[in-house]
Amino acid sequence: MKSTSIVFDEHEVLHSLKHYLPAQNPLKDFVHHNTLHAFQGKTFFEALEESSKIFGYKTYLPLASFRERFDKKEINNAILEQVIRSKKGEEQLATWKHSLLYKNYDESIYPRIGSLRSTWKREYAINLEKSTYSILFKVLCGYLDQGIAITTFPVLETSFLESIKELDKNSSIGILRTKRAKSMLQRGASIEELLHIIVGDPQYFEHYLFDQQFGHPGWSGIVATIEGNPASLLDKRSISLKELIQFELLLELDSLDQKFNAIWAPLSFKISQEPAPIFETIKKSELFETLSLWQEAFEWTFYDQVLSGIKTVEPEVAPQEASFQGLFCMDDRECSFRRHIEHLDKSAITFGTPAFFNFEFFYQPVNGQFFTKLCPAPMQPKYLIKEEKRKKKQARDLHYHKHSHSLVFGWIISQTLGFSAALKLFLNIWKPTLTPATSASFKHLNKKSKLIIEHDSSFENVDGLQVGFTVEEMADRVEGLLKSIGFVSNFAPIVYIVGHGATSVNNTHYAGYDCGACCGRPSSVNAKVACFAANHPEVREILKNRGITIPDVTQFLPALHDTTRDEIAFYDEETLTASNKELHLQNEITFAKALSRNAKERSRRFDTIDSTQSQEKVHEKIKRRSVSLFEPRPELNHATNAMCIVGRRSLSKHLFLDRRSFMNSYDYQVDPTGDYLAGILGAVAPVGGGINLEYYFSKVDNQKLGAGSKLPHNVMGLIGVSNGIDGDLRSGLPSQMIEVHDPIRLLIIVEHFPEVAKYSISKNPATYEWFKNQWVKLIVVHPENRELFHFIDETFESYSPIQQENASIHDELALAEVSQENLPIYILK
Repeated sequence: MKSTSIVFDEHEVLHSLKHYLPAQNPLKDFVHHNTLHAFQGKTFFEALEESSKIFGYKTYLPLASFRERFDKKEINNAILEQVIRSKKGEEQLATWKHSLLYKNYDESIYPRIGSLRSTWKREYAINLEKSTYSILFKVLCGYLDQGIAITTFPVLETSFLESIKELDKNSSIGILRTKRAKSMLQRGASIEELLHIIVGDPQYFEHYLFDQQFGHPGWSGIVATIEGNPASLLDKRSISLKELIQFELLLELDSLDQKFNAIWAPLSFKISQEPAPIFETIKKSELFETLSLWQEAFEWTFYDQVLSGIKTVEPEVAPQEASFQGLFCMDDRECSFRRHIEHLDKSAITFGTPAFFNFEFFYQPVNGQFFTKLCPAPMQPKYLIKEEKRKKKQARDLHYHKHSHSLVFGWIISQTLGFSAALKLFLNIWKPTLTPATSASFKHLNKKSKLIIEHDSSFENVDGLQVGFTVEEMADRVEGLLKSIGFVSNFAPIVYIVGHGATSVNNTHYAGYDCGACCGRPSSVNAKVACFAANHPEVREILKNRGITIPDVTQFLPALHDTTRDEIAFYDEETLTASNKELHLQNEITFAKALSRNAKERSRRFDTIDSTQSQEKVHEKIKRRSVSLFEPRPELNHATNAMCIVGRRSLSKHLFLDRRSFMNSYDYQVDPTGDYLAGILGAVAPVGGGINLEYYFSKVDNQKLGAGSKLPHNVMGLIGVSNGIDGDLRSGLPSQMIEVHDPIRLLIIVEHFPEVAKYSISKNPATYEWFKNQWVKLIVVHPENRELFHFIDETFESYSPIQQENASIHDELALAEVSQENLPIYILK
């Protein structure tokens, strides 16, 4: 083709690539996010259609799956008809319903991305992916390696491309094999110069780079992430997406020259059609309209059950005098644990809140070389909490010694410890136990640990961070924590602040099992800091002047709930008064029973556990599977998450929600203006919505938007996982985490007046985007008359549930013995 006068804007194309590439952090900071974040400026259904037609993603369940669910009554007929009426009108109901149920559609996907680069195979009979990917991925992995490699990358002191230059110049063979490629590497050929040789016509440059980088979105995405946030690697590297593209283009040039002896025409010479803009307006199709109607009917079948339960049952009044109160994470895995506590102790009151407990800081454990961020990922803390020096005995295992891979030392270990290792491995099948390789939540903070929490003027800053919080700063955070959840009076003698974490082994996504509000870490340190602040006499005096009076008898006690093993550890018990010690001993019994009940309820999802056995036996098996080397599902994490309730506990205490709800406590009476609500929803939308959408997209397309099966995963450089030893990094969630998940958007239920809720969600444009574009759904419950309002098209419409009655149950544990499937919303009697 003849070249046109189109100008290639390298900066703009690089910016666009970074916007659309996966934005997943390295494994140590694995935090859930909206997989299609790049399309969030569009409405949910527009984004699903556009991303599918541009990038080839599957964004819905297959049509056959929706129809099967309808036949099984998992999609309600009356709700399906109501959805069609609201979108297409009464006169179109019969036509569209027939299409949804019976019409055949071509569900094949023909994406724009990938079409240009396929010309190499078709016209030149060369597979550039095969000839370049192996060395590209090995070099990237070697350069970015965080300590898993036996030998380090030869040149690390300079940037990625400078390191490649040095390596290629000084090695006997070199990475590149042809003269032209070697020469262009050393003189620093630009992306545009290389594209002119390889592609030819500038009007194809942008499309070619998108094809190239989305051939391996995992590696490209991690490079773009590290470039934007170098601190995401503990052992920092200097690398950019621009350098990655330059290197890959040089590898392609090298392969082409080697095969064709530098006698070949650029790609554009073999292309006859004019290039179509990648992001040209998408033509709407009937198939995607049909799928969107099915999706809404699927979602509202569930939503309607929840709203019917909230609407029809009178709220339960909270006890005036509580035996104890507990602050738990808003995490959906704490939903059932709180319910069982309340079931066993009718006077206990529980609250939900993000488990960084309003204290944002970095943490440095004793002997720790690096700081650990313990707050939501977008926050940039200015504080450092340090563990005081103590004798710390670290568990060791010679099997995991770095030199076990060497020729001599490796042979010695295999001939000595190898036999005992084989025996241990065999025994682990029948009786799994904790080992030094286990990622255990209770290892994060020793019960004997002392922390430097209160700032002293004599302290020097560490790397620009203030060590500890001042009294005023602690008071501000405790006030914000208590007011945001509506907990400002009637304090019990003991208030537990319970963080959460998880225990697993051989689990590359372990950070996704810990607390998302603490950047994928257990939140025990946050619980301990929050309790120290709430117990501080000077902090309490400041709070008293601000209208929050905490009795002298009240003590805050930190704890950590291991959600995988259903165990709990309490910290600072020695600080309790004699009377509170007695109360704590009684409460420990309640916690222990609640944990056993919770373990049994969870067990119904696990094929290897007989849920009809006693609670004690089931709980023991739950604990064993958490440390089994052969268990790909130590727990199901956030699978089945579907809603978030922001309101008083009385709004949902009478409902069995099947562990499907995030629960953030809130009292509209404490926050009549909605400012605290704005802060809550500013976190619930990106955090809860991010978790929900990552599960959604990993479910509907586990190959492109998820990580596939974790069984063939290999850890690459401690930054990501791939299938095999030299594949692309897999973003998203493995299939074992999403098997039981129903892909529906997060329903956020807020208890307040509609006009106040509108103010709260629109206060921050980034938050409002989630609701305006329907990435999460919003229902507001009027706190005085329980009328329901649905936020749609930037306004509130009154909503009346179609399914008027919810079945009742007396013992939710009986359900654990009869079903593995998602359960309906029941009313608890």
